[in-house]
Amino acid sequence: MDKRLIWLAVGSFTMSTVGFVFSSLLPSIAADTHTTIPHAGHLITVFSLSYAIGAPLLSAMAGAADRRRLLVAAMLTFVVGNGIAATSVSFTTLLLAQIVMGMASGLFAATAQATAVSLAGSEHRALAISIVVGGTTFAVALGAPLGALIAAFWGWRGTFAAVALLGLACATVLWLRLPRGLSGTKLTLSERFSAIARPGVASSLMVTFLYLAGAFVIISYLAPLAIDGAGLSKMALPGLLLAFGVGAVIGNLSSGYLADQVGATRMVALSLMSALIVSLVIAFGLHLLPRHLAGLLLIGIMVPWGIIGWAFPPAQASRIVGFAPEVAHLTLSLNASAIYLGIASGTAIGGRVLENTAAANLGFFAALFPVAALAVLYAGLRSYRRRFAVGLAE
Repeated sequence: MDKRLIWLAVGSFTMSTVGFVFSSLLPSIAADTHTTIPHAGHLITVFSLSYAIGAPLLSAMAGAADRRRLLVAAMLTFVVGNGIAATSVSFTTLLLAQIVMGMASGLFAATAQATAVSLAGSEHRALAISIVVGGTTFAVALGAPLGALIAAFWGWRGTFAAVALLGLACATVLWLRLPRGLSGTKLTLSERFSAIARPGVASSLMVTFLYLAGAFVIISYLAPLAIDGAGLSKMALPGLLLAFGVGAVIGNLSSGYLADQVGATRMVALSLMSALIVSLVIAFGLHLLPRHLAGLLLIGIMVPWGIIGWAFPPAQASRIVGFAPEVAHLTLSLNASAIYLGIASGTAIGGRVLENTAAANLGFFAALFPVAALAVLYAGLRSYRRRFAVGLAE
């Protein structure tokens, strides 16, 4: 393995940490900016939308630019965004910082995956991409709880400052270690989106979108869910995120093996059904149990929830690559955009739920999405098999 892939993964870890640590920062940010938690949730929505848009749009604009310069420029822009967030004096400034960070993260992610494939060679494409994407998993497992812990001692501004310092170190190493003259492939936006027309891809992207939307109806508002819904203290948040992260690592590592044993599609369906069960258990538990037991339930479900939540992405990525292996770099990029569009939508919906009802009801709304995803998965499989059967007949 090319050791330079590690630093691409560190870059992915750094940028993804911002997206996943927000669930613990929202109460503090809302208090300091004199707004509500649902309104502060717009920060997650804006970051995620900017990521989803930035990945294909900025990659198309960058064209065949030198990847070393592009990656370092994206990382430094991300660092500037964190600096703006750490020193912001208004909610509007903080919102603008999320746009800067989100666009930079989207560009970095798309470029890092392509660079990883170039460094490792096409024969090791899957491994190279998995290493870079693995940085996101460790952002959930390690970055989010560490960020929450930093915020507990030095405030949410300290979290952004710490991420900026890590980003600066990563940019320096990438500049020194990556080769010069590693050019990208110039593709227009229409060429990047053309992979959607491949059989099975569009419905799979919709499944990704729905799954992540349902998950982040709850995850984005874990703090009010834990504090207001389950009666836990603010200091419990780093521990909750750490438990979820441990589960995420287990789920991520076991998903590939299980997908090989039972099939990627069955693994995705199992993840969707499990997500439905977890959402309902959280909702009914917070409604029916006394607060001290509801808190214990939420603590106890974090590891299983992390396993279930992060068993989905590897299996789903495997399915999408299987539909069109020759354009895997395009379909995986589109899948990443679907992930962050789902996060943005789930956060926006969860915020509206919090504005109109109790935090304990988030699970009921979250449960609707895996049901819809299962329906889309079933319809997509029927359509794909029908088209494949027609192709054989011809």
